[in-house]
Amino acid sequence: MAELVIRQAVGADFAAIKNLIHEVGINPTGLDWRRFIVVEAFGRQFAGCGQLKPHSDGSIEMASIAVLPSWRGQGIARLIIQKLLESAPRPLYLTCRSQLGVFYQKFGFCIANDEQLPKYFRRISRIGGLMNSLHVINDKLLVMVLNQ
Repeated sequence: MAELVIRQAVGADFAAIKNLIHEVGINPTGLDWRRFIVVEAFGRQFAGCGQLKPHSDGSIEMASIAVLPSWRGQGIARLIIQKLLESAPRPLYLTCRSQLGVFYQKFGFCIANDEQLPKYFRRISRIGGLMNSLHVINDKLLVMVLNQ
């Protein structure tokens, strides 16, 4: 594996972060480079990113975990998640496609039930359910939580 550096994002990273989020097709709202960490390979090559995103109800979401296609399968997403978990408060939430649920379970996340959800995530869960029932998306949206 190439030499990887995980660091706090700087303003100059914002274009790469935004481009990657759009390329992989995940939620582009709330992209504030000051909340992101980035992974660089070979000293300066942007390879991936992730953030801890606060919501107005006080909840925190691990979000925007993305790795450039040319760097996938090399453990970069795992490194990003591990780094974010070091400083993340609990409970910590995330949203993902159901096919990724098993991946996040390896880090201690479990599927949240409606009673556990703060206001922001209850709304997201309802929207996901509506989209599933209308067959707008082919995969179920999960809201997961890490309590410990």
